[in-house]
Amino acid sequence: MVVDTHTLTIPSSTSFLEEVREFVTTHATNAGFSENAVEQMKMAVDEACTNVIEHSYQGKSGQPIDISISSYPDKLMVTIRDKGLKFDREAYKEPDLLLYAKSKKSGGFGVHIMRKLMDSVEYKNAGGFNECCMTKNRS
Repeated sequence: MVVDTHTLTIPSSTSFLEEVREFVTTHATNAGFSENAVEQMKMAVDEACTNVIEHSYQGKSGQPIDISISSYPDKLMVTIRDKGLKFDREAYKEPDLLLYAKSKKSGGFGVHIMRKLMDSVEYKNAGGFNECCMTKNRS
């Protein structure tokens, strides 16, 4: 049973990520999550939105990104929707952290970070939309 749901739509531009972080902070805090859990959710949602901007919309600004936060008695679910290119789950491979450190590359850790910070991360494609659903369970 959903206790509360809040939505935010932003244009695909990194200049709106601060607004997204504030949105997550407000609603995750109001849902009773710890400061540490709120910080983890903020980072995971920021990474997911950045991936939409950079990969799904390929840097094209002004495209809609819909974010919803639903609070349940046992968890908080964040859903991010876009109409860009879909994430190819089959082609994704977890980054080799040692190899990245040796090559001094940056980037490429968004999905890895999201999976480490959230309890579940799922991707769906339906009706012309891409969805990334991330869940943080209550302790």
